[in-house]
Amino acid sequence: MAAYKDLIGQKITKVTSNPGEPKTGQMWYNSTNGKLRGLGIISAWSSTPPLIVARDKPGAAGTQSAILAIGGDPALTSVDEYDGTGWKSSPAINSGRHGMGSGGTTSAAWKAGGNPPSSTTATEEYDGSSWTTVPGTLNTGRYIMGSCGTQTAALCNGGYNTANVNNSEEYNGTSWSEGNNLNTARRTCTDIGIQTAAVAFGGQPPAGPAQDDVEEYDGTSWTTVGNYPTNVSDSAGSGTLTAGLAFGGNVPPSTTATKNYDGTTWTANPASLGTAAKRHGGTPSGTNAAAISFGGDGPGSHVTTSEEFNKSANVITPGAWSSTPNLVNSKNQRAGAGITDAALCFGGEPISGVTEEYDGTSWSESGDLSLARSDLGGCGLQTAALAFGGSVPSVSPPGTNSSEEYGGSSWTSGGTMNSAMRFMRGCGTQTAALRTGGYTQPPGPTGNQTTCEEYDGTNWTSVSGMPTASSNVNTIGTQTAARACRMSGTSVATYNGSSWTSAPSTNRPGGSASCFGTTNSAFLAGPTAGSTEETYDGTAWATAPSLASNTGYASSTNAPTSSSGMAYSQGNPSQEFTGETTAVNVKTLTQS
Repeated sequence: MAAYKDLIGQKITKVTSNPGEPKTGQMWYNSTNGKLRGLGIISAWSSTPPLIVARDKPGAAGTQSAILAIGGDPALTSVDEYDGTGWKSSPAINSGRHGMGSGGTTSAAWKAGGNPPSSTTATEEYDGSSWTTVPGTLNTGRYIMGSCGTQTAALCNGGYNTANVNNSEEYNGTSWSEGNNLNTARRTCTDIGIQTAAVAFGGQPPAGPAQDDVEEYDGTSWTTVGNYPTNVSDSAGSGTLTAGLAFGGNVPPSTTATKNYDGTTWTANPASLGTAAKRHGGTPSGTNAAAISFGGDGPGSHVTTSEEFNKSANVITPGAWSSTPNLVNSKNQRAGAGITDAALCFGGEPISGVTEEYDGTSWSESGDLSLARSDLGGCGLQTAALAFGGSVPSVSPPGTNSSEEYGGSSWTSGGTMNSAMRFMRGCGTQTAALRTGGYTQPPGPTGNQTTCEEYDGTNWTSVSGMPTASSNVNTIGTQTAARACRMSGTSVATYNGSSWTSAPSTNRPGGSASCFGTTNSAFLAGPTAGSTEETYDGTAWATAPSLASNTGYASSTNAPTSSSGMAYSQGNPSQEFTGETTAVNVKTLTQS
């Protein structure tokens, strides 16, 4: 027998406080404030971490939380993959193309046609690990076509080679076969749906500007069914024939508009893209409630812009950097320790021993280092920090081997390192620290170093060196589980307390980054906002939200999570990162 809630719906209950985890469709009366409340559905676009590679007219395969950005102008072979958090590098296609037909999923994708040359017929398939050029080729070479479907049931229609074409073709996983033609030859149209139930809209006819024609395909024939709300080309979409979503496009100019399609009528969606887009990628296997838009042709250049669309009872606030109160003193090349709401910053240039504490609201000065220095390393907590090495111009060579311990208000002398070093980094705690690399000057070895040392709260001990000499190496983790990132370019190595092992490389180079987290949940940011932010999930590096501003030679907290940290820039700015949050959209119901 069916449950009451399935037949009638949920009851409106009387409560004295809002339920902790309300369900979609649930309503309740709060007798404390006299309000009738329920969960409201909200549609919104939100920014996501950017693509690794800027790309125009890319191919696409997958869903919002698992999608491939394939190739793109100018004849790119690179592929970026999105996992719902950030973009990471994926195996490259065999032939660089843009404007290709594409579809499928991240474990079973396809692409066909494209440019250059505009007459190519080649088809490639992806199995989740590599792309293979297959025997099945398009009957008519083309690019900037409409496309949709899976690796074993794909559809390509329209497009351009030396002129616009109107033919459509179906792919069964082995070969392409001719289907019935579109009623109007067009290029740069957009498809939503599957091989046997698709809609194609907009595009450009043989001569003239963008059009608003809409045609539906039932697996046999194309039927003209009406008009899109406006003339448009180079749009993107997600969903099905009866529950579709269209976004962006060239009207002209580029638009932020989002439209819904129910199989009969197009209606305006209240959500708009944050950035107008055309010639961008969409979500071939996505839905009208969860989509993604990426890349395209921005003002004067290809872009890395990426945005997510969500329609749900949840309000999603993406992870982001925000400016926090400035430090009291303006210094460069400092060190840091602590966590987000209990941070510590010390030393710097002009040469100083100044120490500042952050309580989540403001910075205030505390006891100075005994030895003023810059270019030093730091780790630990606000109440138990360690400062080591650094530049001291009053000695020659200027590097020092001294360390100091902080107890929450003042510094005391610690053990002496075996090597005088500056421009080094480290991780761990006050009683279990690791110093990585650095820079030395004569006498002795000169330049970047591989040497590493461990500190037990009393003595420093030389241990196995890094595989690559480096200064300002971004070091994350603990004394027995550390990760040295971007040692030279993009190289990474992990330390297990006794030896170093090569690890997956980052996608972007960049030393002197703010870094926090663990070996399997890491965040790198800086020195340049928008081009160096990355996270690591234990498997691969992916793009991350952009810094609020450049950091230069950055310092950061010793935060043990990649979802919360701080960065201290050159001068006195500071920034804080807060990871993505989700909250239910509770609405008060009133009489209209």
